[in-house]
Amino acid sequence: MADLVVTTFDWVPKTPRGLVRDLRVRWALEEAGLPYRVESVPFDDRKAGHLAHQPFGQVPWLVDGDISIFETGAILLHLGERSAAMMPADPRGRSDTIAWLFAALNSVEIASLPWALLMFANVPADTPSRKPLDDFLKLRLQRMEPVLSQREWLAGPFSVADIAMADVLRLVDRFDGLADHPACRSYMTRATARPAFAKAHADQMAHFAAAD
Repeated sequence: MADLVVTTFDWVPKTPRGLVRDLRVRWALEEAGLPYRVESVPFDDRKAGHLAHQPFGQVPWLVDGDISIFETGAILLHLGERSAAMMPADPRGRSDTIAWLFAALNSVEIASLPWALLMFANVPADTPSRKPLDDFLKLRLQRMEPVLSQREWLAGPFSVADIAMADVLRLVDRFDGLADHPACRSYMTRATARPAFAKAHADQMAHFAAAD
């Protein structure tokens, strides 16, 4: 089996620690039981070698043999196709998993991330820029609430779709954005109670702390 290598930053400020998206990749690898190692690139000096793997100068990327993959959604899909523990092999299960993986990123995170950036910046609730994003996120969570009230995981067994969705909701919950959506919060809590998440989170926190 080819070595799997996850590349992330060598250091980030304290605020985003535990939220950098290599966590999603680490989590999937831990769930799948696939051996991997972590390498680093400088946070403050994003050189040509970095941009050759990730043209936007972000992290993570995954190297699998002679394949280099960027964007966490693409990486999660790749790992799902490598491991039956991360994506069902039957056509319906695979299709449902892929659909919910894309939904986490393109329907929910597209609403949650701009909102979270305003929250990080402490933009007051009565600011004109806040209300449209508050409403957009609430609408998405309202759509997710009945879905998550009726199932344990999104596409049958726990999968890469749940890693993506739970991590998206985790950022919302950081600012108490799930307070009026108990099914979303219960789902997120259930997912992040898994030992593989705890390992991935602890490893990421230790990785960045080691560079302080």
